[in-house]
Amino acid sequence: MATKAAPGRRDDHRGWLRGSPPPRWVRLLPPVLLVGVCVGELVSSEALDIGFLLGAIPSLAVLSYGPLGTAAFGVIVVVLMNIPALDLNRPGNADLLTISFVAVLSVFVSLVRSRRDAHLVTVRSVAEAAQLAVLPPLPERVGPVRCAGLYRPAQRETLVGGDFFEVRDGPFGVRAVMGDVQGHGLSAVGTVASLLGAFRETVLDQRDLEAAAARLDRRLVVDSASVDHAELFATALLLEFPPGTDTVRLVSCGHPPPLLLRGAKALELDAEPASPLGLGFFELSPPKGRTVELEPGDRLFMASDGVSESRDTTGAFYPLPDRLAVFAEEPSDVLVDRLWEDLVDFCPSIRDDVSVLVLSPRLRGHRNDGDDGDDGDDGDGNGAPGAKPGGNPDANADSDSDSDSDSD
Repeated sequence: MATKAAPGRRDDHRGWLRGSPPPRWVRLLPPVLLVGVCVGELVSSEALDIGFLLGAIPSLAVLSYGPLGTAAFGVIVVVLMNIPALDLNRPGNADLLTISFVAVLSVFVSLVRSRRDAHLVTVRSVAEAAQLAVLPPLPERVGPVRCAGLYRPAQRETLVGGDFFEVRDGPFGVRAVMGDVQGHGLSAVGTVASLLGAFRETVLDQRDLEAAAARLDRRLVVDSASVDHAELFATALLLEFPPGTDTVRLVSCGHPPPLLLRGAKALELDAEPASPLGLGFFELSPPKGRTVELEPGDRLFMASDGVSESRDTTGAFYPLPDRLAVFAEEPSDVLVDRLWEDLVDFCPSIRDDVSVLVLSPRLRGHRNDGDDGDDGDDGDGNGAPGAKPGGNPDANADSDSDSDSDSD
């Protein structure tokens, strides 16, 4: 599945008073009011004095009709006011000259609105193309890894915020990154673009995942060097599926740890923590990776702190490992949808960027398309030795900063 945008997910849930196209009932108001006034005057045995309502019809047409449609309603109103049988232009009831002026003014306003809307559509199309170039939709599959993702920027009417993720195939295997830069919204887009560009380069020319993380750190350090008091930093989590192995390597730079979905369990995979990117500490304390052995049906779940740090009305944090275990056996796309719905129910007002990524690798000798969480669980439902749901499992893994599993 491609990247989703959750209600807020790259879709537009603005109200029509905030710029979305008006609903159908707004478009029906002018003709309904026109017919209602005429029918009311014709069927009533006494004068209703409702002709003044016709003056509102051209103004209502401005909301959803173009200049020609608005002009047509204005002409119809003026014609109806001159029909004696309707008796709509009696003194004290409706002023023909005033309504004619309102109709002409409404046509002018409609013309201005139509041109402004056309300009906004062009600007928005260009902005969306630029943002999608920075963070393109996630493909359904990258090499032997199936992908499912969700991206919801905190700032309304944008496609890219302070979170980012990417999955790429290269000579050293499939690599994925998820990160969160300082701040959110459009102000963070430049940093996101810089980091994603650096990551894409490392996929091609950095054999070692730790070296790839160091490249991202150096990118931020260089970007902020010319800015006084920039304090530019980002957290990041890098994953690698080395070719010819049934393992995943991970390096964490201050980012929330991934969770291993194994059967009905969600197991937290802690790596040795490293400093966030951009602080310049990598030379003093370089990141150390960890290798985790995978079993058929295993999936890797990554999320930004916009998920784990969301709070309910009592101030309690969202219990991600516990809630994820409830959905762990769902197909990846369903899991993403249900997790988002559960998060919104838990925290109706989410003010941070939210991103979720589920990776389902196909292991050697197994036809595991990763669609279902129980796809290769071998029926035993067992987690890794010594692992606790939501805890810090060994998950058949060696914490191996010196491991050569990623360097041929």
